[in-house]
Amino acid sequence: MYLHKLKIGDVELENNLILAPMAGVTNQPFRMICKEFGPGMVCTEMASSRAIFHDDKKTNRLLNTEGEKRPISFQIFGSDEETMGYAAKYVSQMADIVDINMGCPAPKVVKNGDGSKLLLDLEQAEKVMRAVVANSKVPVTLKYRKGWDKDNLVAVEIAKIAEEAGISAITIHGRTRSEFYSGTADLEMIKRVKQSVHIPVIGNGDVIDGETALKMFQETGVDGIMIGRGSFGNPWIFKRITHFLETGENLPEPSKEEKLGVMKKHIELAVKEKGEIAVKELRKHIAWYTKNLKNSSEFRNCMNQIETEKELLQKIEEYFRTL
Repeated sequence: MYLHKLKIGDVELENNLILAPMAGVTNQPFRMICKEFGPGMVCTEMASSRAIFHDDKKTNRLLNTEGEKRPISFQIFGSDEETMGYAAKYVSQMADIVDINMGCPAPKVVKNGDGSKLLLDLEQAEKVMRAVVANSKVPVTLKYRKGWDKDNLVAVEIAKIAEEAGISAITIHGRTRSEFYSGTADLEMIKRVKQSVHIPVIGNGDVIDGETALKMFQETGVDGIMIGRGSFGNPWIFKRITHFLETGENLPEPSKEEKLGVMKKHIELAVKEKGEIAVKELRKHIAWYTKNLKNSSEFRNCMNQIETEKELLQKIEEYFRTL
């Protein structure tokens, strides 16, 4: 009933569960791991339109999706029409969907007028949307927050602007920028957004399992759900939510053998993509995978000293044998 195919423009997703774009998290190895557990779509890390405009090599690497299962949404951010239009034209040659970021709360992003700062300038937000739609060869979506702060709640207004500007679907995170990730997502506001437009609305915020996914669907009427922090160290969340929505039952927690197998594959993919430097970047993922396991804090401290793939795999296997 709640789980179904989702059409965004002319792109049809196999289901309506989506991995959110998250800076420093949803790189290619993590997307590939998550995709094995059945989300309808995954998203790249956000890429700066200015960096794309200036052909920044590091940013170009963020956009590598070779060998990945489709569809993939490429997220771009920026606040001026020229570079956002250019970035849309560029990434839409590779993307199935181009997503505009108007939700990022990070100080280094908002200080340039980007991300959620655009929620304080709806006229400029509309110009950015129209520039991206005009230059993209594929459907364009928008991800944003309900407002800058409690005195500037613009979720419904932005939704209507987006629909009018030709945006094919919107994702609404039920928090303001000033809240960052504190408190709880405002499901009532997400519901109001859903009722205000005819394009698909995807709900985002606090979905961590089958029960919270069901609550999002029931209380807001959204067309789909985007899962962000709930996937940290937990790529099987998509499989578990799917099972819960279909049967009303929770799958057993992943066995330690399954968890170890997924971690080893994640490490292998990351090192294949970036070389040994990936070992440092994997530390946070390993901390997430092992959270709440026996002696996990001591194990994580040990992980922070390791710099080679061989030693990392050896220490992880040793640790799992103690569980």
